[in-house]
Amino acid sequence: MIAETTAFTIEGINAKPVRVRAEVIRGLPAFQIIGVPDAAAREVREIVRSAVTNSGFEFPLRRIEVTVTPADNRKSGHGIHLAIAAAVLAAAGEIATDDLAGYGLVGDLALDGTLRPVRGALAMAEAAHQMGKHGIIVPPSNGRESAFALGIDVRTISEVSQLKTFGQMGNRGEPPVPFDFSTNGNLPDLKDLRGQGHLCDGLEVAAAGGHCLLMTGPPGSGKSLAARRLPSILPPLDGAEILEVARIGSVSGVGERLLSGNRPYRAPHHTVSATGLVGGGSPVRPGEVTLAHKGVLFLDELPEFRREALDALRHPVETGEVDITRGGRTFTLPADFQLIAASNPCGCGRGPWDIDCECSAASVNRYQTALQGEITGNFDINIGVGIPSADDIAAEPGRSSASVRDRVIAARERMAHRYGSNKTNAMANPAEVAEFGLTPAAREAINRDHQFQAARNIHRLLKVARTLADLAERSEIGEDDIGSAAGHTNGKEQFVSETPFF
Repeated sequence: MIAETTAFTIEGINAKPVRVRAEVIRGLPAFQIIGVPDAAAREVREIVRSAVTNSGFEFPLRRIEVTVTPADNRKSGHGIHLAIAAAVLAAAGEIATDDLAGYGLVGDLALDGTLRPVRGALAMAEAAHQMGKHGIIVPPSNGRESAFALGIDVRTISEVSQLKTFGQMGNRGEPPVPFDFSTNGNLPDLKDLRGQGHLCDGLEVAAAGGHCLLMTGPPGSGKSLAARRLPSILPPLDGAEILEVARIGSVSGVGERLLSGNRPYRAPHHTVSATGLVGGGSPVRPGEVTLAHKGVLFLDELPEFRREALDALRHPVETGEVDITRGGRTFTLPADFQLIAASNPCGCGRGPWDIDCECSAASVNRYQTALQGEITGNFDINIGVGIPSADDIAAEPGRSSASVRDRVIAARERMAHRYGSNKTNAMANPAEVAEFGLTPAAREAINRDHQFQAARNIHRLLKVARTLADLAERSEIGEDDIGSAAGHTNGKEQFVSETPFF
C-alpha cells in the first residue's frame, strides 16, 4: 500500500513543501528513507520506529520505502518526523489517509511518541495555505505562532497516537489561541533619559527620518539607555509588518520575543562574526540584521567590532536586504532596520580632555581611526554626549515616549505624502534631495559653511534638515533647520569639556 503526506522545510525565512511518500511491500523487514542525507536518515529511522512503537501502533515487519521529494531541497530531517510517521502508518493501514489528506504535518518526534516544536512553524503554515491545504497539524508549542497565518485551520496534537482518531467527530486536535497584541507595547520609556535634552532631540530626529545614529561619549553618559528606548518612539508596526517580523522570529527559533507586535531590538556583542551579523551558514540562517528587520540594530562599542563584520554590514544598511550564496543558490533575506551605534571617545573611555585619561595621543588616534570605515558614512546623525550633572537630571523632566511618538508619526505622514510611499528622508536619493525646498537664508547658510562643501556632506545635512522641517510642520527648510542639522551631524555637542574631540 502507498500513502502520501506533506511536510515542509525551511529555506532562508520561507518554507517549501516536501512530499513524503511511503510504501509497505512484501520482503524482508527493512526501513529505507530516500531524499534525506544518510546520517540524518539513520537518525530519523530510529526515532520514527521508536515513536510509532511506543505510541501503541504495530510497526510493520515488512519492507518500508520512504521517499522525500523534491530532491533539490536541502532536508536535514528535522521537522519531517511526523509526516514520515504518518505516511508509514497510513501505508500499513494503521490510520486513515483521508482524514489527513487536507493537512500538512509539522513536528519532530521524541522516542516516546510525543511531539517536539520546530523552527519556522508560521512560515510552514503560510506555505500550506499557499499550496491549497485546508489546515496544518503542529506541536502545541508551535500553535500560537502558526495561528498568525490567515486562511488556514491550525490544529495541535501532542503525540503520534492522536493521529489514529484525528478524523473522528470532535477530535481534530486543539485550535490554538492567537496572540493578543492589545496587551503589548510595554517598552522602556524615553522619560527615563533625563538631563540629556540634546540626545533626546537626536533620537526624535533619527526616529522621524529613519536616520542612522552614532553616539560618542564616555561610559555612563546614557548611550545604551537611549538606544534601548528608540523602539518606543517609532511608529507602530502595521498588520503586514507584524506578520513579517513574526515569520522571521519563528524561523530563527527565538521564541516569542519577536512575536510581541513590537518593533525588534537587537544588540549583538562586538565579538559577533560577519556570519552572525548578516546571516549565512549551512543551512542558511538569518543573522542579526534580519532579526532586526523593521526595528533597531544597536552596535555598542563600535570600534571593537571586527572590520569584516562592519564591512559586511554596509550592503544591508544601504539596500534593506542581504544576499547569501550557498551551494550555487542565492537567498535574499530582508534587513530593513535602523542602525544605531555608540562609541567611547578613546580606549579608556574617559576622553582625551580628561586629566585622568590613560591613553596616549597615538592610541586615541588609532581608536578614532577605527570609526572611519565605510560604514560610518551611513550615519546621518553624529551626536557627542557627556555625563549629565545631578542638577541637570533634577531640573530637566524626561519626555514621554508617547508624546514623542505622536510627533514622529506626524512627520512620517508628511514624508509619505511627499514620496507617495513609506519612504523616509534617510532613503531619499540625490535627485529627491535636490527637490527639497530651501529658503534663501538656508541656501546661503550652506554656502557659507565650508564643512559642507562635499556633496555627500550636503546631502546628509539636507536630509536631516528636511526631517527637522517635517517635525516642525514646515514646507521649506529654513536657516534654523540647517543650523540644528549641523549640530546633529558634527558630533561635537554636549561633551563635558570644550576641548575639540575631532
